Amino acid sequence: MNSKLFLIIILSFLVLSCSKEYAVYEPIKKESPYILYKEGLDAFERNDYFFASKKFSQAELNFDNIELAAKSAIMSSFSLYGINFYDEAKENLSRYLKTYPSDKHVIYANYLLAVIYFEQISDEKKDLQPLLDANKQIDFFLETYPQSDYAFDLSFKKDLIINQLAAKELFVAKYYISVQKWIPAINRLKRIVNEYDKTIFIEEALHRLVEIHYHIGLKEEAGKYANILGYNYNSSEWYKQSYKILNKDYKIQKLKVENIETKQQKSLIQKIIKMIK
Repeated sequence: MNSKLFLIIILSFLVLSCSKEYAVYEPIKKESPYILYKEGLDAFERNDYFFASKKFSQAELNFDNIELAAKSAIMSSFSLYGINFYDEAKENLSRYLKTYPSDKHVIYANYLLAVIYFEQISDEKKDLQPLLDANKQIDFFLETYPQSDYAFDLSFKKDLIINQLAAKELFVAKYYISVQKWIPAINRLKRIVNEYDKTIFIEEALHRLVEIHYHIGLKEEAGKYANILGYNYNSSEWYKQSYKILNKDYKIQKLKVENIETKQQKSLIQKIIKMIK
């Protein structure tokens, strides 16, 4: 199931389930907000998101009922997201959050905003800012709504972002190594060790620190990073390479490494399906 279809399921469950009752029971007049909303809803259900967004925006401006105006605003935002109008959707969601801060769908709006920032990430080697923006938005959500059903999905996305940030640091560090700029290379590698130590790049970063420090004659410092690498990743190929760098008599210490149990969590998709059933 792709992400947009998944979000459509969520939005349908949260928003559409209670929206039709207003269109059915409220007496309507020509071009009333109820007619506009229904036209937007009909367009949304046939995947005509551009027309839907237009009608939802018109409905929002004409509704006196603040709850329905807020619902129209978030539907317009999601419609824009549905046609990849990411900047317009972000602007719409930001306005929604400022205008309707007490609306019951604020959590979902913040989730959708974080997803849009995440989907705008392209090539981190060319532009790092989208990664940083997405990470900031996801951090805000996880700190504000840690118990939300959407937190698991965003935690997974954050892990991907952190790995990309670490990959960027390693890419730059390798460039500095290639031109023998040792200090900038060390600084980049230390950032991976200090900030991105849970990523898949930590082992290579530690090895490169061993490699550089040994090369510039700081063997004690090289040994320190080799010990860290060996303690935490003593079966790693990077540790074996670091061991070869130091000396032939260097013994690989067999140290106990704590087993970290990963919690089995139900995916957000499974929760939504269960709720729908």
